Amino acid sequence: MNSLKTKFLGLSTIIALMVVTLTIWHHLVTQRETLNQLAQQNSRILGDTIRNSIITFMRNGENARVGEILEEVQKEPALKYVLIFDETGRILRAGSPDTVGDLVPAIDLIAYRSQQLSTKHDHDGSHYQARILPIFNEPACFSCHDKSQRVLGILSIHVSLDDLVSLQGQIGVRTMTSSLFMLGFLILAITGFVLYYVENPIRNLIKAMNHLECGEFDQASVSITTSKEMAQLSDKFNRMVNRLHNQIHEMVRQEREIAVSKEKLAHQEQIQGMNQTLEERLKEIEYLNTTLEGRIEEIEEANYRIADLAGELENKNTTLQQAVTRLSALYNMGLAINATMNQNKLFQLLIGKTVETLKASTGYILRFDKETHELTIDGTYGLPVTPPAGMRIPLEDGGVSHWVIENRKPLLIQNINDTDKFNKVSRLGFTRETVICAPLMIKDEPIGTITMANRHNGSSFYPEDLELLSTIAAQASVAINNAQLYQEQQASYLSTVQALVSTIEASDAYTRGHSERVTRISLALAKRLSLSPERITRLEQAAILHDIGKIGIDIALLHKKGKLTEKNIQTLQQHPLIGVKILEPIQFLKNVRKIIEQHHERYDGKGYPNNLAGEDILFEARILAVADTFDAMTSDRPYRQALSFETAIKEIREYSGTQFDPQVAEVFLEMIKNGSIRR
Repeated sequence: MNSLKTKFLGLSTIIALMVVTLTIWHHLVTQRETLNQLAQQNSRILGDTIRNSIITFMRNGENARVGEILEEVQKEPALKYVLIFDETGRILRAGSPDTVGDLVPAIDLIAYRSQQLSTKHDHDGSHYQARILPIFNEPACFSCHDKSQRVLGILSIHVSLDDLVSLQGQIGVRTMTSSLFMLGFLILAITGFVLYYVENPIRNLIKAMNHLECGEFDQASVSITTSKEMAQLSDKFNRMVNRLHNQIHEMVRQEREIAVSKEKLAHQEQIQGMNQTLEERLKEIEYLNTTLEGRIEEIEEANYRIADLAGELENKNTTLQQAVTRLSALYNMGLAINATMNQNKLFQLLIGKTVETLKASTGYILRFDKETHELTIDGTYGLPVTPPAGMRIPLEDGGVSHWVIENRKPLLIQNINDTDKFNKVSRLGFTRETVICAPLMIKDEPIGTITMANRHNGSSFYPEDLELLSTIAAQASVAINNAQLYQEQQASYLSTVQALVSTIEASDAYTRGHSERVTRISLALAKRLSLSPERITRLEQAAILHDIGKIGIDIALLHKKGKLTEKNIQTLQQHPLIGVKILEPIQFLKNVRKIIEQHHERYDGKGYPNNLAGEDILFEARILAVADTFDAMTSDRPYRQALSFETAIKEIREYSGTQFDPQVAEVFLEMIKNGSIRR
């Protein structure tokens, strides 16, 4: 145990074992944290995607699609369940329809009420990542929900973590195996190094010294080439042996020549020579020690450099992770704003997403009118008092938006108290502490600004936040411009087609004003039946254009007096399909074309052109059928005189449930009775 080899190997083994153990522990902890972050990120992205899809369908009035989305998502094997519940814990919608109406698991209700929107839990030996996301009531939903209701529902998603836990175990086993292999290899390498570079040369030196001690000078030489230092040591040793050998021979010769009286003196000189040689050997050993210390210092310096590089790498990984998070937010915002062409929805969506991304307390979008030099408020969040729609404020000095528009570049104010150029209290009624504002530009001209003020945690905005807001502003400018162009294109198309309809009616005294009256009756019915604003708009467009197909009918047949033949009737019945063909190139009228195609279908399936019945007919088409038929009956036609108002009402009542949807017919008769629809 007192040998140098045993001590060196033991110390090296202990150090290697400690390094490998710490490395294994660090790797396992890092892997576990990485997998946990991955699970949270996946559940957050999945939850945001599902919630955004649900909100989009709810805004479009397609509530039935919400259940279908949940059922489709439920089929994923990695999901335990996905559902929507209200604030009392009652399940409203779920991937498994048979659970609708049941109480949500207590863990979800507790998590929502404690605002723990992302949690982990174990159930029946399995691990799950839960994501709780509230779905807020928005202005677009006020037609279907009470404005006072803040939360329409809470989306709950439970993602299985069993695969990640299994993966973590496999990675841990592999890490342990590779680390133990490295430990064994390191111990073997150190052992080999000691045996080859240390022990073996020392053994050769000891063996040569034993021969020297026995006076066997011919066998006392040694040759060591394992290292430069050992080679120098063996060379010096051999020189020492040769010199010693020569001195001994010289001493023997002198002893023969010198008298016995001088023998003691010769012996003393020999001892002095040996002492001198020993001193030289000691100096050589000191030189070797100095060289070894230099090498050790070089190794320590290399270790410090490695530690510095590791710190730099960790900082760069943190910066990269922040960049990935911001790019993910920008990507999700781009998907959201490009999914709508309605300007009001677009402004509110932009401000909501930007506030969420930058963690701001207040945000708003102001549009700039170059002619009046005024700003119009088009999207707000977090203001003490919500301004009325379309409210205008003058562009004056002291305002952040005024500076941004005048200079056409973004502005960062980390602390409003550090500047006297801007008012601390905004004209929108709140106190500003820290502000970032970016211009909305189209073709190098400002069209408005997007502003974020104050932060939830009370900290200031930084240049990185201003850079992100500028990127969002660039995206928003393109989206706003696209929405304006889209609405202008819609209006242009609709005006052109409406002009065609007016041309048809102007050429026929019998149908003049028919589309206008049908539109008026249809809209009155739709509002009484509580249709969403989007569906009312589609019905209005369909009512205006429902007879566009008569462009393709012979004008002589349209003006024919007297009884129509069977062939005449079949030709006239083609006008819904002709209208669909005419409107087919206009993409935004896709849903409107369906209403026009079905407005002559009957509730009992005896209508035309496709003999649809009951719920297979669009509800808007059933409303249009009642309005169109009523106006046709009460208007003069070439082949008959107009029916009286009372007779037309009787016809509607009599054919309710056969030709007409009974619900629509009942509401129509009620509106006739209370005077909402007059003769």
